[in-house]
Amino acid sequence: MNLSKLSRRAFKLAATSTIMALASSAAIADDNPTIGVVAKIGGIPWFNAMESGIEEKAEELGVNGFMVGPTSADPALQVRAIEDMIAQGVDVIGVVPNDAQVLEPVLARAREQGIIVLTHESPDQQNVDWNFELASAQGFGEAYGERLAELMDGSGQYAVFVGGLSVPLHNAWADAAIAYIEDNHPDMSVVGDRYGVAEDVDASRRTALDLMRANDDLGGVLAFGSQGPIGAARAVAERRLSGDVVVLGPFSPGQGRRLLHDGVLSGGFMWNPKQAGEVFVTLGTLLANGETLESGMEIEGLGVIDPDVESRNIIVDQLIEINSETVDELAALGL
Repeated sequence: MNLSKLSRRAFKLAATSTIMALASSAAIADDNPTIGVVAKIGGIPWFNAMESGIEEKAEELGVNGFMVGPTSADPALQVRAIEDMIAQGVDVIGVVPNDAQVLEPVLARAREQGIIVLTHESPDQQNVDWNFELASAQGFGEAYGERLAELMDGSGQYAVFVGGLSVPLHNAWADAAIAYIEDNHPDMSVVGDRYGVAEDVDASRRTALDLMRANDDLGGVLAFGSQGPIGAARAVAERRLSGDVVVLGPFSPGQGRRLLHDGVLSGGFMWNPKQAGEVFVTLGTLLANGETLESGMEIEGLGVIDPDVESRNIIVDQLIEINSETVDELAALGL
């Protein structure tokens, strides 16, 4: 272990009050790896579940793990949080990017300092050691396209929400869903452009209301981003169009189960964000301890992996369906 590594592990001091508040219990001056994860946005159920996974797995493995959740889905806030972690001297930085390109320079600086960089939901990320996905972009998007077409009887107009127009994975899902619908259901068409509102429940609600007012024949909203389905479903409930406008997308079961049972939210597919948090810690610990990832390895939370060394991606398919039969059980898990 070189001197700079020893220095980082011996002096884990927070550079800002935000980091100190969130990481004070985790940044212990010992020889165990410290793993800091930057979420898209803090305080929402999806990333609360991820934080639980990080903290529980860190305690289990005896490492220091914590999460920082920016107050909004602003890429600049993620940059600032990563800069703080670099100054703090963590061993591993994990991030769920809001804008892959904006993060490239700061992630490059982290790696120059010898910090391991992991991402999630960003398969084309540059300046990263590994990116991991619990669902392939193609499979995830096509599953949604197929289900939306089924619920809309293969005809009508639908709108597409994403967390942001520069969020790579959300747009890859949208690409796959739209392509599936175009290839298999020519009587369905997209209304307008994509709307980058699905990480903001109020913005997604307002956008859905505007779209329903402007398009009397709107038959569905496909929302990629955990707040998009919630906001759009609330808008449908306000307009009393339950059953007429389908709302589909990944959401936190605890947040959306009432809307689903009321028939306003039509369900969706997801992976377990708590599991993703656990993987950040498990993978980060392995790499910090000098392990090399190889095809055929079994990693808890990912199963048997076949890492793509060129793209730096580890992709597995572990989709969970959210419907009226599963939502309560998923919510009971804290999701």
